Amino acid sequence: MTYFVTGATGFIGRHLVSNLLKRSGTVHVLVRKGAQKKFDAVAERMGWDRKRIRVVAGDLAKPRLGLTAAQVKALRGKVRHFFHLAAVYDLTADAEAQRVANIDGTRHALELAGAIHAGCFHHTSSIAAAGLYPGVFREDMFEEAEELDDPYLRTKHESEGLVRKECPVPFRIYRPGIVVGHSRTGEIDKIDGPYYFFTLIKKMRELLPQWVPTLGIEGGRINVVPVDYVADAMDHIAHKKGLDGGCFHLVDPEPMRVGELLNVFCRAAHAPEMTMRLDARMFAFVPAAARAAIGSLPPVRRFVGMMLRDLKIPREALKFITYPTRFDNRETERALKGSKIVLPKLEDYAWRLWDYWERHLDPDLFVDRSLRGRVEGKVVLVTGGSSGIGKATAEKIAAAGAKTIIVARGEEELLRTRDEIVAAGGQCWAYTADLSDMADCDRLVATVLAEHGTVDILVNNAGRSIRRSIELSFDRFHDFERTMQLNYFGSLRLIMGFLPKMIEQRRGQIVNISSIGVLASSPRFSAYVASKAALDAFSRCAQGELSSKNIHFTTINMPLVRTPMIAPTKVYESVPTLSPEEAADLVVKAIIERPSRIATRLGTFAAVLNAVAPKAYEVIMNTAFELFPDSAAAKGIKGAREGERPTNEQIAFAALMRGVHW
Repeated sequence: MTYFVTGATGFIGRHLVSNLLKRSGTVHVLVRKGAQKKFDAVAERMGWDRKRIRVVAGDLAKPRLGLTAAQVKALRGKVRHFFHLAAVYDLTADAEAQRVANIDGTRHALELAGAIHAGCFHHTSSIAAAGLYPGVFREDMFEEAEELDDPYLRTKHESEGLVRKECPVPFRIYRPGIVVGHSRTGEIDKIDGPYYFFTLIKKMRELLPQWVPTLGIEGGRINVVPVDYVADAMDHIAHKKGLDGGCFHLVDPEPMRVGELLNVFCRAAHAPEMTMRLDARMFAFVPAAARAAIGSLPPVRRFVGMMLRDLKIPREALKFITYPTRFDNRETERALKGSKIVLPKLEDYAWRLWDYWERHLDPDLFVDRSLRGRVEGKVVLVTGGSSGIGKATAEKIAAAGAKTIIVARGEEELLRTRDEIVAAGGQCWAYTADLSDMADCDRLVATVLAEHGTVDILVNNAGRSIRRSIELSFDRFHDFERTMQLNYFGSLRLIMGFLPKMIEQRRGQIVNISSIGVLASSPRFSAYVASKAALDAFSRCAQGELSSKNIHFTTINMPLVRTPMIAPTKVYESVPTLSPEEAADLVVKAIIERPSRIATRLGTFAAVLNAVAPKAYEVIMNTAFELFPDSAAAKGIKGAREGERPTNEQIAFAALMRGVHW
């Protein structure tokens, strides 16, 4: 038996060809010029017997699929089954591309089927041919389709109409539901249908434990079927006698609602389920004009667009959340009776679909998450770059190929750091500056822009910390002034100096090294925490203004780090702290992922507890204040050294509140 197949390298087509090769005969496959490599790759992966496959060069957009008169003559009278699967199965494709592939392609396939006197033309349509019909759509229905405004729905309907009206040979029509991966391997070739919501499920899993109930949408019934069922059913029905002129729904006769379907995949992904689901139809009481008006508001459109982009959900997919159509498949069940071809339950193979997506198709797999991918060839400026966190950060950034600029007050140590980075193979420039002096900040900005043109990433790391209780600060107002001068005004001066160029080039990132103390409201650090909180507040405001210009602000609420800054407080020698290298890893994470904030779980918990139970949190902080006394230096005792070892109680409390400054 001889077959002719269009769309053989497509997802359904490749599985159908594999089935046809299990029978006797030759399979002719249409391959577009330039697509031979793709065909070879598919044939090798599927294990096809190349001796029984004949590649026919052609083009879906040309009359008779672009076959020459000689090719047509060679095939005339030999092809028993002509399978037409080539089409655009993509909601996001533009209308013209869908018209050419789905309508013109079908017309040209019909011309060729007539020219070669094919025995039967098998057209792969779709449930989309029903449009958005409200109710049960039977296999003998066609003209009853409704709401075909969407290009995908319209072109699938019109292409099927061509077969019904113009097919010059006997025909059979197949309407698969939304085709998902193979029920035994999970394999699929692209993201479509329910896969659009997998990124959302993954984010839910990352944010919440599996047992946490969440809110979801109930929606309409979504009909999904695995590709192996579709290919097996088509193969069987095509070879069964007496079914010419029939239409067959390859669907689930009992489809799940959107909420149920998503929960099946939530279980497969070990993500929290949408326990409470709102029926999307409950919003139907809002007049369509009002919904359209609200949806057209710029803030609403921007917010919705941002959410959809982040979750990788095309806007076109939203209209199917309230999908109104169900499909009768009695003719298909009758044709498959006795074949042992049974639609598997989604619950039995959903884990395979999720596993394959997570291993092969998750969009995050294709994002360059290396530091080199972010900074190579970019200008990165790190303040406080001669030691501690700044030095460790500069070394990592320079090793990743960045044009690294380090800034500090002490020239000797700064130049030594620069030379070490250069000796290790990195690019590094060093500039001395006193960042508490606004004129010196302006000089630094002007010099860097003149010599390097721009700064792509600014890491505000330089800072000053003062540990002194308020009672000992009544006559030391300058502590607050100088801390604010460096930690806030110095950083802000650099931000304001480099931002215009970032805005002009429509890209840039500012990473501010803040403190866990901003979240924990650490006693004795009022001057330090206030200065860091000011920078934090500025960054949040600026992000709201500049996010549309591709400028990113990241605040790192850094826990306690083992640097010279904490050396005077002896208790810190006995509690867990980060090394400068570990702290630099957080800066690297900020540059790669560009989140708004990076904080430890303890820091986040402290902020939440302070918000929901402020009096209880006040007791905890006062206990810490009484437990950890001021240092001799804070008391103004000159020349005194911290000789006493910390108590076990102090060590235990500091270990419990790991990373917090006391």
